[in-house]
Amino acid sequence: MGKNYSCAGTLFLLTTLINLFSGCKNESAKGPTSWKDYGGGVDQSKYVVAEDINKSTVGQLQVAWSYSTDDDRVYQWNPVVVDTIMYVLAKNSSLVALNALTGKEIWIHAGLRGIASRGINYWESKDRKDRRLLFQMNNYLQAIDALTGKSILSFGNKGLVDLKEGLGYDPKFVARVQSNTPGKVFENLLLMGSAPGEGYISPAGHLRAYDVITGKLIWTFHTVPHPGEFGYDTWPKDAYKYIGGANTWGEITVDEKRGIAYYPLGSPTYDYYGADRIGKNLFGNCLLALDARTGERLWHYQTVYHDLWDYDLAAAPQLVTVNHNGKRIDAVAAASKSGFLFVFDRVTGEPLWPIEEKPVMASDLPGEQAWPTQPFPTVVPPFNRQKITPADLNPYFLSDSERVAWKKRLDSVPTGLFVPVSANRETFSIPGAVGGANWGSTASIPDKGIVFVRSTDYPSVYGRVIKRTPPTKEEQEASRVMTSGQNIYMSTCQACHGADRRGGVAAELLTLKDKLNLKEFQQVVNNGKGEMPAFPGLTESDVKNLYNYITTAPSRGPRLGGQGGPRKITGPVVDSGGAPGGLAQRPVSGPAGAFGRFGMDYGIPYPEGVNAPVERYFIPPGWGLSFSYIISPPWSTITAYDLNTGKIKWQVPVGTDEEAARQGGKNTGIMAAQRQGMIVTSSGVLFCTGKDKRIYAFDVDNGKELWSYELPTGTEGIPAMYEANGKHYLVVCATTQIKFGRNSNDDAQNAAGGAAPQPASPGLESNKGSYVVFALPDKK
Repeated sequence: MGKNYSCAGTLFLLTTLINLFSGCKNESAKGPTSWKDYGGGVDQSKYVVAEDINKSTVGQLQVAWSYSTDDDRVYQWNPVVVDTIMYVLAKNSSLVALNALTGKEIWIHAGLRGIASRGINYWESKDRKDRRLLFQMNNYLQAIDALTGKSILSFGNKGLVDLKEGLGYDPKFVARVQSNTPGKVFENLLLMGSAPGEGYISPAGHLRAYDVITGKLIWTFHTVPHPGEFGYDTWPKDAYKYIGGANTWGEITVDEKRGIAYYPLGSPTYDYYGADRIGKNLFGNCLLALDARTGERLWHYQTVYHDLWDYDLAAAPQLVTVNHNGKRIDAVAAASKSGFLFVFDRVTGEPLWPIEEKPVMASDLPGEQAWPTQPFPTVVPPFNRQKITPADLNPYFLSDSERVAWKKRLDSVPTGLFVPVSANRETFSIPGAVGGANWGSTASIPDKGIVFVRSTDYPSVYGRVIKRTPPTKEEQEASRVMTSGQNIYMSTCQACHGADRRGGVAAELLTLKDKLNLKEFQQVVNNGKGEMPAFPGLTESDVKNLYNYITTAPSRGPRLGGQGGPRKITGPVVDSGGAPGGLAQRPVSGPAGAFGRFGMDYGIPYPEGVNAPVERYFIPPGWGLSFSYIISPPWSTITAYDLNTGKIKWQVPVGTDEEAARQGGKNTGIMAAQRQGMIVTSSGVLFCTGKDKRIYAFDVDNGKELWSYELPTGTEGIPAMYEANGKHYLVVCATTQIKFGRNSNDDAQNAAGGAAPQPASPGLESNKGSYVVFALPDKK
């Protein structure tokens, strides 16, 4: 909540900030020179005009300063830098303004529990007198004054805009809507997607735009069309009443000159079984172009029909200008989790090269009608492997007997792209649920038509699907009396986190108490986070019992040698907790609350009067993510496309797995290396984080490695580059513990850091989580 401070202190702070903002240059006419928004700017190119850091000088980069997060948390934060002020997340989810030249704290807005984890948006008025930081937290939209760090209580309803409202559902019934990815600022609008969950009867992911001054909802686009709207006939009647997803949880791109916003949309729910959504399912899995001012649909292209594979579009569409058939064409390129890159005229939506409809495998699940064909680009090659065979088995990490067993399993089932899951066999899917191109995975040189895609070869191995029917009255009653923490854990958590709480396909929980207090834990359980579903039906008492059960096990201690438990926030704290009421837990009522405990068993029932199948099919818990190690390297790559020709210019692995290297591997890439990012400079240097504790620089012309630097920890999120006083700086968020070998996809390692801390890198104080800033040495 807000606190009172002296006028003299406030005046001093304002004076300091105005001095930091003053005398700064406008963006270069040739392109951006700083990083004023998530992804660098409205076009999400991650392209920066920086001639001082070039192929000849990049090897001279050194640590200019670093800022410790002063906690044991993993951050995926993309810093935003405006003039000489940098905004980062640190100190137990506090928003911190730093002097971008020195790393000195300017102000801290503490305790923003539940803030979107990947970044914020920045907006300023034309006269620069009004400067705002806009962010999502606990399913609210809020604004903070970028100069003072205090909540703007004139925004929305006393500082809060309820994101559960305006979706066409009773807000009390909506468990989750907030995405961890920021929206995109265009003029005086904040364009937003959502992440409403992936279970049956999740809310639809409608697209919305809000006024940055008032918080007023300006327009809404229904991604699951309502009666009379375009695309309604691609669904069963009344599907809009119960179908969810078809949401932009990833990155929005805007053509600022034309006022066109490009939205990459994900799959409808449920991701792997669609008997209740027979049809093509617009606008699921579409690249959708909207008038950014009005929300009017301009064009769309659906990259997957009736998705049964979780093949979302999530990476930022790239806006490039290319030479095509003798003309200069403004194009847009969208990279998919399927491994395809789709390229269109960004104004008309026409593909630059033919996209063929090819027949794909039918589903054998009762009631399912997989679409008989899928679109395949003809000229632009895929950037990922799209089939796994015995020849692709990993030469490392597998014993001889394991290799024989995996070969037998692969030989016994159909493999390839677009193979549906089944109740009669297991399914090998590559790319899998988190493979291909994900958020943060794209960058470009806009005027040259060059697009870079950072991707992972990460298979999903889905077991036979599970059939479930609605719970009986007796089962519902048993659920209501199941109040012990152990019983709740066994029914809702054990499948992913393990019977011993040591993790499996999800994080270990033995050190939970070191990372989350009870209120923070309740926020995650009731609202979900990332791939974890929400459990809104668990009462406050249920959550408390569950927390107490999980935290009674002996703790191995917090990650990176921390002391554990909540820490007092030190430094220039000017406010805390965001706007009043923004931290309060909001219980979910109605069907979501009543059936919440059956979230992984059956889910919320269909609305009355809806004609939908009674039986539901589920993939086994974990999205098939336990076996990333079965496929041979390279596991992570950068692919450079020349879209003047549609050809791959070069492709190189990013990083080397240390365990594979001990067995003779070279240039293997890193397994499960999604959540990384790139920056490309006008001087021909491509920076990329590698998850392996290194930041790399490559030659944009040929992919040759020019430089790398060992960081104190691993990385997640997009790095940033900015100019201050005529000099460019590179900042990397390094807070993630790492693990190599066949268990490198173990999220428990990232969450709790079972691996021993590594020695500090030269120029850095320690191996704690930190923001590390690089620059060239000053000229003598």
